[in-house]
Amino acid sequence: MKTVVVTGANTGLGFEVSRALAAAGATVVMACRSVERGGRAAERIAASSPDADLDVRECDLADLGSVRSFAEGVLADHDELHVLCNNAGVMAIPRRETADGFETQFGVNHLGHFALTGHLLARLRATAGESRVVTQSSALHERGVVDFDDLQSERAYDAWDAYGQSKLANLLFAYELDRRLDAAGADVASLGCHPGYADTDLQRRGPEMRGSTLRLLAMRLGNALLAQQAVDGALPMLYAATAPGVEGADYVGPGGFMQMRGAPEVQRSSERSYDRETARRLWAVSEELTGVTYDLPSRDAGTGT
Repeated sequence: MKTVVVTGANTGLGFEVSRALAAAGATVVMACRSVERGGRAAERIAASSPDADLDVRECDLADLGSVRSFAEGVLADHDELHVLCNNAGVMAIPRRETADGFETQFGVNHLGHFALTGHLLARLRATAGESRVVTQSSALHERGVVDFDDLQSERAYDAWDAYGQSKLANLLFAYELDRRLDAAGADVASLGCHPGYADTDLQRRGPEMRGSTLRLLAMRLGNALLAQQAVDGALPMLYAATAPGVEGADYVGPGGFMQMRGAPEVQRSSERSYDRETARRLWAVSEELTGVTYDLPSRDAGTGT
């Protein structure tokens, strides 16, 4: 039986990923900011899969202490870890800061998952057979630019630019992690994915936080007319996590209209996402900000490439 960690498992894409994996017989560790909401989600999964093996645990990606405590609990209670699904995220919200003082979108979407992966990596490496780390990005990573002079958007903040930066950071991390795992000879693959346009609570939070009824109505209309259901948006992550033949540094997304919907396929992400120098610099900054270091060599160390 495989053991899988899914962040943001109580709602949206994370819920659908958790439900599908549990139905397939995996032990699913449901990492949720709210254990109460996670418990209700687990009850829904168990209603359709009575034999589901679910482990609901608190993990607030906006608090590095919570991330560390969650990882310690997983390591204490689970001897193997086959897949880590870095799924949770926030999108286009008003500027807020995490418990550690990071801009929330960058802190939750990238730094929280960077820290979580670092805490769990030794267990992924020690698990027999190939393990996988799958990090959820977005097609909007294409508008992203990593602004090292203002990573926390303290001087200027645009909600969508900050979201794009965080989603680009997800892919820079996923690809750099795979290069370093390869250099270490580790039997762990790191992949990226995106859901296309899926109808989830993710889109609603920003307008709700702003108290904008007009934006909320526009978002609901767009979701109703254009979005696929969350169960379909979960397919790229499920494909990246389980399909034979996918490889490290692959990027999986919907293959249909404008990559917004359709069956999952391996695609190519933006040119900026493959920039190795930016990835190495982001890695170093992320280690410094989170205090989480990886015992992995840089693939390009000493090669000048």
